[in-house]
Amino acid sequence: MYHSGDTSLFLDMKLIGEMNKIDLAFLPIGDNFTMGVDDAVKAVEFLKPKKVVPIHYKTWPVIDVEPQDFIDKIKGTATEGVIVKPGESIEA
Repeated sequence: MYHSGDTSLFLDMKLIGEMNKIDLAFLPIGDNFTMGVDDAVKAVEFLKPKKVVPIHYKTWPVIDVEPQDFIDKIKGTATEGVIVKPGESIEA
């Protein structure tokens, strides 16, 4: 599992993806102090996880981003995008 926390895109994500098999990644998409949707799409390309969950969005107006936009942009990759709502769980 890879959890990027409150980070932005950085090139070492490519190295992390090359050196590790990542079943599940959590990436921010809010685009204020963190990655936005497009940078998170690039992070998916670097990390190559089997599944990815978008995080850090819609908690306040400045990060009112639609997670489905991110999911739509990674379609066609080997990564499955999963939106997890509060109280739900996910299996890797």
